[in-house]
Amino acid sequence: MKLKSSPAVIKLVSRRCTRRLGTRMWRRGANLEGDTANFIETEQLLEFEGYMCSFLQVRGSIPLLWEQIVDLSYKPRLHIINHEQTSTVVERHFNDLLQRYGGCIVVDLTDKHGDEGTLSTAYAEEMKTLPTVRYVSFDFHQSCGGGNFDNIQLLYDQISEDFEKQGYFILDSEGKIIAEQEGIIRSNCIDCLDRTNVTQSYLAKKSLNSQLQRVGSLSSEEDISMFSEDFETFKTLWVEHGDEISLEYSGTHALKRDLVKYGKQTMSGMIKDGMSAVSRYFLNNFQDGVRQDAIDLIRGRYTVSRNSPSPFQPKGFETLTVSYLPVASALVIGGLTTVTSITLNQAGRNAQHILSSMVCAGLTAGLMAVIKSNGRQICSKPRLCGLL
Repeated sequence: MKLKSSPAVIKLVSRRCTRRLGTRMWRRGANLEGDTANFIETEQLLEFEGYMCSFLQVRGSIPLLWEQIVDLSYKPRLHIINHEQTSTVVERHFNDLLQRYGGCIVVDLTDKHGDEGTLSTAYAEEMKTLPTVRYVSFDFHQSCGGGNFDNIQLLYDQISEDFEKQGYFILDSEGKIIAEQEGIIRSNCIDCLDRTNVTQSYLAKKSLNSQLQRVGSLSSEEDISMFSEDFETFKTLWVEHGDEISLEYSGTHALKRDLVKYGKQTMSGMIKDGMSAVSRYFLNNFQDGVRQDAIDLIRGRYTVSRNSPSPFQPKGFETLTVSYLPVASALVIGGLTTVTSITLNQAGRNAQHILSSMVCAGLTAGLMAVIKSNGRQICSKPRLCGLL
């Protein structure tokens, strides 16, 4: 960056926790040790005229025991696992954060209705047992939907005092520590990707402004957004950072990239989000099970034994789905669609054709019902390790 002709370097470094690695739908929530899926520490580094500044944030899946098993639905149902150790799991998770970072502010960005609302309510109830951790619920979609991205300021207003107290780390040119960060903000949505990216980039901008003002690069009235070229660099850095995290967990670029880069949704951005959403659906349902097995095998969570039967041997209905159902479904649906279109054109001439069309439509609907009811068996799922 070229702030007032004084060069500055900004970097983002993210460190992914390896204790609960996995793909978007097959690694949700926490395990019994309190490790959460998609847990990432992100450090924003600033170098300016000998000063070194650092600001840390973390993200991670909601630390309850919960799952969201793919079943061909666009948005599978969330299921909270009723387990006697749930409270212990939550306590273990936050004790680890407190030992590592000091204070902790939890920013929960999930919806307050539907399945997300149920999960968010359960999360809030568990957090009441941890008085040393501040829990803030902010329905991102409700507050910032419809292009009202500026409403994220409402979240900042709730946490600004604690956020400023936590501060950031500064090292001067002589190697002297001027300030240290005391605490961490832990952000989450359901995936800890899209809404979390937007929120973390906003908080990172707030911290960057404070750092630049403190080291004398900006006056107290100035803001990084006043320098268009430098602000564009900052936003691009956070967009690309969000994409990299999303590619590892979901297999696609992040959604809501426009909110980070432009502060609003654009038509091209909505189209790209739609394409990414379709890609996520395909990957989650038909490929991520194999990816999860590969991750578990490489991580050493599964030990291969010559004396054990292959975990990849299809059983029951899976034998049919693996061998015949995909091809049969394509042929039957294609054939029935063709016959239906032909018979509908001739429906006015012959009542028999109307009956044929009804039979074809019924068979198609029946086949689709069979596929939907056996969605979990049809979808790609991991074979080597359990969910927890």
